[in-house]
Amino acid sequence: MSMADSYRAKKHTVLLVDDEPDILELLELTLLKMGLEVDKAGNVREALTKLAAHRYDLCLTDMRMPDGDGLQVVQYIAQNNLDVPVAVITAHGNMENAVTALKAGAFDYLAKPVSLDQLRALVKSALNLPHAAPSSGKALLGTSPAMQKVRDLIERVARSQAPVHISGESGSGKELAARLIVQSGARRDQPMVAVNCGAIPETLMESEFFGYKKGAFTGADKDRDGFFQAAHGGTLFLDEVADLPLAMQVKLLRVIQEKRVRKVGATSEEPVDVRIISATHNDLAERVRQGKFRQDLYYRLNVIQIQMPALRELREDITAIVQHTLDRLRDGSPAQFSAEALHALQGYNFP
Repeated sequence: MSMADSYRAKKHTVLLVDDEPDILELLELTLLKMGLEVDKAGNVREALTKLAAHRYDLCLTDMRMPDGDGLQVVQYIAQNNLDVPVAVITAHGNMENAVTALKAGAFDYLAKPVSLDQLRALVKSALNLPHAAPSSGKALLGTSPAMQKVRDLIERVARSQAPVHISGESGSGKELAARLIVQSGARRDQPMVAVNCGAIPETLMESEFFGYKKGAFTGADKDRDGFFQAAHGGTLFLDEVADLPLAMQVKLLRVIQEKRVRKVGATSEEPVDVRIISATHNDLAERVRQGKFRQDLYYRLNVIQIQMPALRELREDITAIVQHTLDRLRDGSPAQFSAEALHALQGYNFP
């Protein structure tokens, strides 16, 4: 069964919201060819009326309309807890609107002029969202309010394509949080490429991230894909992103904005579809103030922030965490902590 036949069988319906008939027609024709059913609204008021009366599998709205803007549609869906992923269409170069919409709960965005390939990729991701978070062998331990807040955030951002920045001290579970976001999201069956930005020599960064063409430099005896190509369709996890040199930050920002990469030695760019999740144990905002991290890149990476609590902030979870660790290490042998040991651990101010 083709993808279009599959969508027809499931009768997926998309609501398009735009006041320009030519754009509505282009989007409608593309979605109909994908086997989707389409409903249309020409303004914000009509869109909200339709959302209140019908169930949709995706809403795609322009940001500028005669009686308001697409942000009102995003906010209406979020405030009424509608299970509808919503994406916004923004003017080319207006990243501020896109980021604002993502922070408000939008699933993703498209920039004008709309790339039909990017539209198809967005639709596929939106319709691939799980109705419930899949179970996983690994999970964040603890029932404290701080840990529950992290779990709730992970569940919410998993249903979005918005960039996520995870901050926290070393060992606080930043990469585990990133993997849980991926496992609960639309890209769960696609590759997740984890990169330690601090472990790559500056001279190799561009070729490692973007790939290279044969003959681009001494030793380049064949074409090679980079991290972005390897993560195409999936997720790129940039660990210790604060360690990126400023020259690389400029290039990374352009790729995130344009969704295209140019291999070292290539004369043309190629499209890439990746979700960016970043992490660091540094205070990234402070690095911006120090001039060590670009403010525009920080703005693009830090759309949604998750702060991982340190162990000393999880005293009520210490017992569960240390017992889980002991169970993993004891290899079937009977072992447990004494009450005195647990009391000492709960009172310890973990540095």
